Amino acid sequence: MKTVLAINGSPRRGGSTAQMLASALKGAQSAGAVTEIVHLSDLQFSGCTSCFACKRLGSPCFGSCGWQDELTPVLSKILTADAVVIGSPIYFGDVTGMVRNLTERLLFPNCLYDKDGKKAYDRRVPVGLVFTMNVPEARFYQDLTERLAECYTHFLGPVKLAFAANTWQFDDYSKYSSSMFDVEEKRRRREEVFPTELESAFQMGRTLLE
Repeated sequence: MKTVLAINGSPRRGGSTAQMLASALKGAQSAGAVTEIVHLSDLQFSGCTSCFACKRLGSPCFGSCGWQDELTPVLSKILTADAVVIGSPIYFGDVTGMVRNLTERLLFPNCLYDKDGKKAYDRRVPVGLVFTMNVPEARFYQDLTERLAECYTHFLGPVKLAFAANTWQFDDYSKYSSSMFDVEEKRRRREEVFPTELESAFQMGRTLLE
């Protein structure tokens, strides 16, 4: 049985990112996969500590992250899964700090400093990257998403992408400093466009193992 693991890099367990990930997992399930989701906000962990244990010859953790915390079993799950879907909202033009820390700990051990360009991991893991953002499509963070897709493709496996833009953030916008938004336009988009974005995540999950 194929396994697909989703990683929620949003601090919200039920927000747009989590909903996109849930839709991607439903797509994977429709293709016969067993699925699981991990919420990074539940874990206590750090980014790379630059200890270089992953590259030290003779190290018991050569080729894997040597730092032990609550992310350690998640890294092992990713590397043994048949595919992984990683989701993040865009904050200040970048992924969340949690996803940045995950990326460092997951990809850096596979980057050996050898002339032949050999990687430490002995298998490729297909990757789905899900991005959600409050900005409209016209201000889409293409440079960021392309850079991350290239990085994950090089150090983990082939990448598929899914996006949601101009997301709905609050149940009641009147309670927040948010006068720059056209709330009714956001509501309309949530009702009319977000379902198509969820469908794109579903299709990504359904085809991730192909």
